Formats: sequence, C-alpha cells, structure tokens
Amino acid sequence: MRNYFAGACATLVLGCFVYGQQPQGGTSQPTKSTAQADLTNLLDAKIKAEWEAIKNKDQKAYGELLTDDFIGVEADREGERYKWKAQMELQESAVTDYTLSFLKVTPLCSDAAFVRYEVFIRFPPKSIVRFEKILVGEIWVKREGQWKVLHYQETKVK
Repeated sequence: MRNYFAGACATLVLGCFVYGQQPQGGTSQPTKSTAQADLTNLLDAKIKAEWEAIKNKDQKAYGELLTDDFIGVEADREGERYKWKAQMELQESAVTDYTLSFLKVTPLCSDAAFVRYEVFIRFPPKSIVRFEKILVGEIWVKREGQWKVLHYQETKVK
C-alpha cells in the first residue's frame, strides 16, 4: 500500500513539473510572435520611408524619422554624423534607387529594437561607383509614441 501511495505522489509531483513548463493559457507564444510581426512590419515601413527620403533628398521627412540625439556612422570613414549633419548631406546624395533585403528586427525592450538589413544602392549612370551593397544596423526607439532612429551604422560589402 505504501508503494502505491508513493507512486501516486511521485506521479502527482512530476505532473505538476510538466504542467508548470506549459505556457500559461496556451496563448503567450502566438501573442508574442504577433507582436514581433507587428513591430517588424512597422519598422520595415519606417525604414522604407527613411530610404525614400534619402533618395528624394527630403530633409524634412528624413529628419522626422531621426531622434534629436541621432548619431550615424557611415562606411565613408568621415566619422559620426549628428542629425543636423545627416540632414544637410542629403542634398549631396547621389542615390537614384535602392533595394532592401534580409530585414531582421530584435526587440530590446518595449520601447527599443535593434534592426539589421542589407541595402543595395544604385547611383547615376555617370557615377564612378554605379552600385554599392551595405549592411546596416540601426537602433530604433519609441519616443513620445513615435518610433525613430537613434543610431545608424553601415558596413560596405564587397
């Protein structure tokens, strides 16, 4: 009788451990992946708007996507760029088209995310360099209800 009682207790304890490993309510995984997909879609649209502003040399639209304390580091070895400088340089931009790919969003907390992607840039036909491929890493933060770029870092790919 003792053995049956011990076996029943062991089964109950093991069952509690197994049950405790299950997600609560069975809905936490889909909710998390839905939130991840929503954030990815939102930031994908923002990044497309960012590159459209660069292509169109639209300083106002570009500036609205950057935080006031934005810092960008481009692969041209000219150091960091603050928001005002990044906006001013748009007038010298020679980007005629671009293709974004391999977007990956990694949430850091509810108000910040790390985004990485590849961009293939096209320049005018008479340019010395016609095409360029770069890998980009950006930190996006939510400020006053709006997602904006805090940091931009690019690396050229050969």
